[in-house]
Order: sequence, then structure tokens, then C-alpha cells
Amino acid sequence: MLFLSHSGYNYSERRCERIVQWFVNEYLPRHKFQLHIAHKGLLREGVFGWTWTTDSQHRPREFEVEVHNRMTPEDYTKTLLHELWHVLQHVKGTLKDKHNKRLWKGIDHSETDYDDQPWEKEALQMEEVLYKKYTQFLLDSYI
Repeated sequence: MLFLSHSGYNYSERRCERIVQWFVNEYLPRHKFQLHIAHKGLLREGVFGWTWTTDSQHRPREFEVEVHNRMTPEDYTKTLLHELWHVLQHVKGTLKDKHNKRLWKGIDHSETDYDDQPWEKEALQMEEVLYKKYTQFLLDSYI
């Protein structure tokens, strides 16, 4: 069961909710977790989005996602799907923060450069796959 909340400005609530519901139904239908998505300007930070856990590092079930609020609908969708993939990585346990270390499938990657982080590589690859699946879902829904 998903507990979703969102806030911010200059974003489509309907688009946000539709993307999250589709993702959860497809990839996390039997998991219980809370998700808050904050939409705000992230130009100074130099990112389109990021995700972190707000509760237990052992078995996180509460997540905060921040998404840049001035993107095209396509870029917004891809970014949100990318960040939701990180939520999935935490929920499934492949990505963990434990004792101030970042673990990927049990291997410490705390010192790994951003461009070499395996969870980022996976999420980047998956955002295109997810975007295609999601847009096909939308097309099928309107036919």
C-alpha cells in the first residue's frame, strides 16, 4: 500500500500521481511505503531530482523525492521514473545505507564516483525502459 503526498509549485498533480501509481502497480504492488514528492527549483543544486530515505536505514519504507519543477513533461516523467527506480532499489534491498556506508548488492561503494555508481547506471538505463512502458500504458489507456 502506497501513502503518497506531494507538494511544491509549477507541476501537474495529476501527472505526478499517475506516474507514481503506474510505477507502484507495476513494480511494487505488494509493498507498503510512504513517499513524498517535493517539486521545487533545483537549478542551484545542478540536479533534476534526488531521493533519500527518511526512516530506517535497515529496511527503509519512508522516502522523500525532490524533483525540479521546470522541465518538459517528457523530462519530468523520465526524472520521476528514475527517482522511483531508486525507491525500488532501497525497498528491494539492493541499495542500502548501513553504518555510514553505501552498499550495492552488499558491496561497499561509499567512495565510488557518481558516474561509476552502479545504482545510478541502472537507474539511468531503466528510465528509458520505464518511459517507453509508461507511454505505451498511456496510449493503451486512451484507446
